Amino acid sequence: MSRKPSIPSPRQVSALAGSTFLILLFVLYTYSDSLQGRSRVRRPTTDIYYYGTSWRRDSSDYILSPSWDVNSPPQKRYYNWTLTEVSGNPDGVWRTLLAINSQFPGPLVEVNEGDTLVIDVYNHMSNSTSMHWHGFHQNGTNFMDGTPGITNCPIPPGSSFRYEFKADGLRGTYWYHAHFSTQRVDGLFGPLVVHSPKEKAGVEYASDRVVMVQDYYHDLSAALLPQYLAPGNENAEPIPDGALINGRNIIDCSKVPKTYKCDTSEIGMEMLTLGRNGSHRLRFINVGAFAEFDVEVDDHDVSLVEVDGMEVTPYSINRFRINVAQRYSIVVSPRHSRLEDESYWLRAKMVVHCFADIPEALEPEVKAIVLYTSPSSALPRIPETTGWSENPELECKEMDLAEVVPAVPFDPPQTADTLIYLRSNFEIGPYKLSRGFFNHTSWRPSETPTLLSTISGISSKNTSFTTPKNNVLKDAFDVKRQLVVTIPHGKTVDLLIDNFDDGNHPFHLHGHKFWVLGQGKGYFDATEQGNMQITGRVRRDTVTIEAFGWVLIRFVADNPGLWAMHCKVGHIAWHVEAGMLMQFLVAPEVVGNWIVPPKVEEHCGQREKQKGGPMRDEDFYW
Repeated sequence: MSRKPSIPSPRQVSALAGSTFLILLFVLYTYSDSLQGRSRVRRPTTDIYYYGTSWRRDSSDYILSPSWDVNSPPQKRYYNWTLTEVSGNPDGVWRTLLAINSQFPGPLVEVNEGDTLVIDVYNHMSNSTSMHWHGFHQNGTNFMDGTPGITNCPIPPGSSFRYEFKADGLRGTYWYHAHFSTQRVDGLFGPLVVHSPKEKAGVEYASDRVVMVQDYYHDLSAALLPQYLAPGNENAEPIPDGALINGRNIIDCSKVPKTYKCDTSEIGMEMLTLGRNGSHRLRFINVGAFAEFDVEVDDHDVSLVEVDGMEVTPYSINRFRINVAQRYSIVVSPRHSRLEDESYWLRAKMVVHCFADIPEALEPEVKAIVLYTSPSSALPRIPETTGWSENPELECKEMDLAEVVPAVPFDPPQTADTLIYLRSNFEIGPYKLSRGFFNHTSWRPSETPTLLSTISGISSKNTSFTTPKNNVLKDAFDVKRQLVVTIPHGKTVDLLIDNFDDGNHPFHLHGHKFWVLGQGKGYFDATEQGNMQITGRVRRDTVTIEAFGWVLIRFVADNPGLWAMHCKVGHIAWHVEAGMLMQFLVAPEVVGNWIVPPKVEEHCGQREKQKGGPMRDEDFYW
């Protein structure tokens, strides 16, 4: 049956115009002879160590100050951010980046447990935005979670928003990022560290720093997203063009298509300069969009001391795998040598056999230099070390933590009050579009955030919100677009997810940490639920389900609010934009008494000012 041609709607025309503008902006930034932010300064002979551009954040910003007072009284910590678009070439290829205070990557945020963060965000970008604080529970501040369509509306261009929330019950390594469409892929992210005198790393260390690894694209995510979501493209995620460590790498320009402008004359790879006396903590965060990384330091065994903000008993490893949004802290120690300074390669290699396709020109490994030196030593030599000989795990799954135990035991309740089952998969639906599903729901953001609708519905005693069916708000929301599961306050929940997809998925639960009771390939034997080992389990907030596998997690629903649970691939980019997100409404009897902050209401009343955002399925059918 033939389709009737249709006339584009005003929204479709606007979307096309917006995409055209972004492409033109990209071309302008890429080919302009007057590139913003470039500093014409003299290059040293050792240009591999040189970073000479004002848009690039200095790596020393990611070194934690040894003078930080972890015992200071609780206080407010203020940050002021202006979000803009800049031109930069992190690996040599010039493109548009989204930047915080005109620099990429984002700044380090530090806070003590019990402090209050106050972050004023001014949006000077072309599109709307929203910021999420990954791993922060936001207990009592659900509106600050920064998930548009759920807890708030985006910040329109030319507007601002004050995020104010506490770092209660947290310590360790976290991060923040844009949670609006695919903006995080373009540069809106950074590290967030919570200090606490309660932290027990188990190993003494002389220095402490953040190391961010990421896959990296030479095109704007706004150009990649329509290709990924387009009809006939069966969940083939965009393949990265390379990788970065703390926003740095050096690409081989001879392998870059001539349509891009590539110049590596004023860039350098990352270098970690460490003292020879004492050990050093490296806080790794995968801030990427798609790729897992195998990370190692040549000729070093290291101690794993933290997983997703939870201290663990030091565990010796020589390589670890880190998926999108996960965090691992390791402690490295200098090898005994008579050399005044010695250098080693730090290697972060994308697990490319998990990709649908491996481009011939792709270099999957990004490297940094680990330099042990004394203050009087000269410029370092290029490392001549080689990686560990053991072959990495070929299956696309996360690191086995079965032998890793918490430094401070905190076991889950012995039994669960309820079991919630989710099936995750991709299906070909209308317009031949491949979309992600939880059960029968493929998420699309609501113009009115579901939290605001829920508060209004419960406070007005609307039975659609007060009488869920099988704990699902089927009458309050269109279940084809919104899966909202209600959980009474304080209940213990077992969440079983079966992955019917041929790719793995790192899933993240907002507002809570959880215990991973078990995971594996195939189907979970439900008769084993009561026999799972629950003692000595590590709590985390992001877990990977392997292809055609399952995971069983347990969490206590002790944080009232409306919380997203979604796939982290592209994090609010590839898989979430395809619909792989659902929501838990915890303690509806508490949420119904909340008052919406005026600034949240203001932004939700400015729909005519909102720019950018997700693509509708209908936009692909003209």
